[in-house]
Amino acid sequence: MLSIRFTDADVGRVRLAAEPDVMWETILSLHQLARPDVYFAPWKRLARRALADAGMGRDGHLLTALAPISSYFPDFLTPPGHITSIEGGIDAVLSTGKKRLRAEITRLAESSPGPRAWFDDIAAGRPRALRRLGGALRRYHDVALAPYAPAAAAVAGRDVNRHARRIAEQGSEALLDGLGPQLRWRPPVLEVDYPVAQSLELDGRGLLLVPSFFCHNHPIALADPGLPPVLVLPVARGPLWIPRPGAAPPRGFEAAGLDELIGPTRAAALRFLDTGHSTTELAARLCTSVSTASRHAGALRRAGLVVTVRLGASVLHTRTALGTGLVHGI
Repeated sequence: MLSIRFTDADVGRVRLAAEPDVMWETILSLHQLARPDVYFAPWKRLARRALADAGMGRDGHLLTALAPISSYFPDFLTPPGHITSIEGGIDAVLSTGKKRLRAEITRLAESSPGPRAWFDDIAAGRPRALRRLGGALRRYHDVALAPYAPAAAAVAGRDVNRHARRIAEQGSEALLDGLGPQLRWRPPVLEVDYPVAQSLELDGRGLLLVPSFFCHNHPIALADPGLPPVLVLPVARGPLWIPRPGAAPPRGFEAAGLDELIGPTRAAALRFLDTGHSTTELAARLCTSVSTASRHAGALRRAGLVVTVRLGASVLHTRTALGTGLVHGI
């Protein structure tokens, strides 16, 4: 059981990501590659074949050793916040401080066997080992995940839309009370079915809820309670997924086509609003006035691309599943 304790302030600081986090999807998909849910069996066959054709057997083994399915895996592999770019995610992973690398790799080595020499090199922050880790993550993502990203985003988007409507119409507590049978809102505690006993005190930091296509069996949180709080939620899925590789939009769609369709400023706003941001934050990102940012957010909202939730005197704008589909060319 995972117990997440809220303060009154935390209830108003629940944020919902508009799409999966690329690093959580990368790591959790490794679990499905090792021991797949029936839903993912066809994907596993395709992914394993593609990885073999790409000569990634050894790198794949190293990644699964670093992120085992049945025991602890290091938090630094899934950096805090919400990351949607694989390059941004890898940069965050490789920027982890040496003290934290050592502590988390030591904990991993104590709970799971693995290639000790590589573990030791990563724990020491040796540049060659970190470059290899970054390269392995990038190649794995490009070969096994990128071809299926639009389909995964579409499945996740259905849950995001449902949750976004609930929080907009009924508020944060209604969202917490309706996250599914594995989560129970008993104010001020959110109880989560979890394989180990763990407690998380939010202490005013709020909670980021992140939908996940590849999440296995139950929600998951970071192991270190001192990190920014995040709860990764498995999305509702059907009985079987028949993936179709090659269905991804052509490279360059997001940079060119979206800007041409809705204009570069609103396209930039839509990309930025993958999680909830205030009008002031949006204005700072767009380098414009608050009133101009508000007009852009309003236009996106009227088009169904953004949902706006009022929290006290401020509002938060978050991209909808439709907006996410437009960003990714679905």
